[in-house]
Amino acid sequence: MSAKTANILFIGDVVGNPGLQMVSRMLKGFISKYEVDFVICNGENAHKGKGMSLEALNQMLEAGVDVVTGGNHTWNNFNFFDTLKTHERVLRPQNYPRGTYGKGYGTYALPNGLGNITVLNLQGRTFMYPIDCPFRSADWVIKQVKDRSSIIFVDMHAEATAEKLALAWYLDGRVSAVIGTHTHVQTADERIFPKGTAYLTDVGMTGPHQSVIGMQVKSAVDRMLYQTPHKYECATDDVHLSAVLLKLDVKSGKALGIQRIFYPEFETTVSDN
Repeated sequence: MSAKTANILFIGDVVGNPGLQMVSRMLKGFISKYEVDFVICNGENAHKGKGMSLEALNQMLEAGVDVVTGGNHTWNNFNFFDTLKTHERVLRPQNYPRGTYGKGYGTYALPNGLGNITVLNLQGRTFMYPIDCPFRSADWVIKQVKDRSSIIFVDMHAEATAEKLALAWYLDGRVSAVIGTHTHVQTADERIFPKGTAYLTDVGMTGPHQSVIGMQVKSAVDRMLYQTPHKYECATDDVHLSAVLLKLDVKSGKALGIQRIFYPEFETTVSDN
């Protein structure tokens, strides 16, 4: 008898209205094409390119997203704080200090009797805020959920590749996947670790790629040229969807497959014009 499996789709950092519109337009087709059972999406930049809002959250949920994760920009829109405190389908990094409002993980029912999935949101500390240890935070959460959830998905929102890799090795065999976010650039190092944990350093950005990680080119270039503040505005052109598809064994929680998705692909040839 073949093992029961679940297909989990994780969509990379949604940036502003262009990213939201791409998710709204494409997600239901992706769910059908890949027979997706559960959708997770990082939405920390969904509100005007920096932060979250109730409107953006609802748009993602209506498009077919099941859970929205966050990161260091989760806190940029003060109007979202009440939603963050109470909404069951939105997460912030678990390893912020005790007493921080919102929650860093949640356990949710999969369809068709496939059991439960726990989604854990963590944030790195290298080149970022010196918050609590993501490794020890993961240990604590795993102890809380291991009896009710064989599938554990980790969104590791971090700057440093080494920190993401180290976490994946640390959690290998104890979680189903460690997928990185934050840099907005999709990496090509997807693999399954020896004890069954799927890994990708960064899933990438869902948003405008004629940009500097989602922001208008001129303001980003001027910041580098002059080393002075320039207001970031969300770019609008050349929108792509970045995601990763995971095939997981429902009983063991181990990964059986991992596939990067980048739609549409970049043009890689130069025209004669």
